[in-house]
Amino acid sequence: MSDYRLYLSLIPEALIASQLEPAAFGAYYAVGRHLHAHGEAMFFEVDPSFRDASFPFALADERCVTQPSGAPKSSVYLGIYNVLGRVPVSALKNLYLVTDDGRTLELARGDYTPDSDHPLHLYQEFCPVDPLVASRLEPHDFCNSITNPDVPVNVPRIAFAELKLGELSTNPATGNGDDLPYSAISHLRDVLLDFEHNTKDSKLVLKQVKQGVIYRMVERGFYVGDHEEFAYYPFPSPKELDSTYYDWWRSAQVTRFD
Repeated sequence: MSDYRLYLSLIPEALIASQLEPAAFGAYYAVGRHLHAHGEAMFFEVDPSFRDASFPFALADERCVTQPSGAPKSSVYLGIYNVLGRVPVSALKNLYLVTDDGRTLELARGDYTPDSDHPLHLYQEFCPVDPLVASRLEPHDFCNSITNPDVPVNVPRIAFAELKLGELSTNPATGNGDDLPYSAISHLRDVLLDFEHNTKDSKLVLKQVKQGVIYRMVERGFYVGDHEEFAYYPFPSPKELDSTYYDWWRSAQVTRFD
């Protein structure tokens, strides 16, 4: 067994070998020497037995060793492009969400059931693309749609979260959107209303989300999958966030969506 862990970072996309435990790696990755593009971090731990010839694991074996000072090796990058598409869902373990001040929340996989109460959904995609998308498809169907190899435009695998729409999910015409922190609410409302006259299942709201992770707007949780495999990572309940995960939640709510 190797003397390091494997992490698949979604922001930015990378496969990294590290001797740090997940919480320590999250703090290092968010506020350490190598700041990433968005401020927050999000990563999966990968099964340590995972191997793929397209990644230079020999580099990890060579460089991911304890330093002469006794300090662990923080990171050895094994890939920075098309990483998620090369790591199967079956190799992904827990998901870690890191605030921009380095607090880490661990999410385990959960049992998924479709949400039949909300006809419209809002998805923030993280990897390999990062737009904001409105859809009439529930998460599993949305994942299948965007990774379908039989359609002209697809991605091999996708990681995303569902965001809150409030009253706009069931009533985009007159539902109250004043408490939603998204920019251009009128544009979002127009996109949602267009589903009444358009046969498309999904529509682009923003080409790219530049503000990072909107943790405080996560609806049910996070998802990763392709047309064959699908995994759901439930987000803690409001009660759990205000008690068990209070320190992380207090930090996470600072993130703004301007």
